Amino acid sequence: MTKKKNAPKILVVDVGGTNVKIRLSGTEDVRKFPSGPTLTPQEMVDGVLEHSRDLDFDCLSVGYPGPIVRGQVALEPANLGRGWMDFDFEKALGKPTRLINDAAMQALGSYQGGRMLFLGLGTGLGTTLIIDGTVAPLEMGHAPYRRKLTFEEWVGTRSLKRMGLKRWSRIVFDVVQRLKMVLIADYVVLGGGNAKKLPELPPGAILGSNSNAFTGGERLWESAE
Repeated sequence: MTKKKNAPKILVVDVGGTNVKIRLSGTEDVRKFPSGPTLTPQEMVDGVLEHSRDLDFDCLSVGYPGPIVRGQVALEPANLGRGWMDFDFEKALGKPTRLINDAAMQALGSYQGGRMLFLGLGTGLGTTLIIDGTVAPLEMGHAPYRRKLTFEEWVGTRSLKRMGLKRWSRIVFDVVQRLKMVLIADYVVLGGGNAKKLPELPPGAILGSNSNAFTGGERLWESAE
């Protein structure tokens, strides 16, 4: 995934439940504006265009907090407004645009080869598997884990607040071990805002970085060339 000399200038957009963050490829300047439970796709587009007026870019990558199927939003987001499924992002943004699940985008930016499992520890649980460079977004967070509750109900932010850091960390260790074994991953990358709260990392896991989402957005176009 090396950059070409005439690589396009990519504006990477990371849509989160609290903020929308943008960064132009080749720079370190991250700009952001608030999102929240009422944010519509048009409001997101308006914010992106407003905060990038002085930037020169050729195309965009948009990390969306939900499943993307064949380049289209498959479900409305849990923590944003409505209207995302049928929205034409490329038309609204006015430039070539690729959509990708936000966890998959951060996973792509974290990838170091082989068979990698990415787990995003945030409000819920984002999951992505990359096998020899092929990205496979998953919805493992919604699979049952214990007591008729899902993986993300056990390791999400609400669970952390309810159980406390010590017990929550033990659950995270168990989840990492189980999913790593089932998916035959060589290693696990832990991303998301809550990953940094772990007192120590589970065996076979490394700590990711939120900035990897922007790297993933750039790689999304490199892998498509």
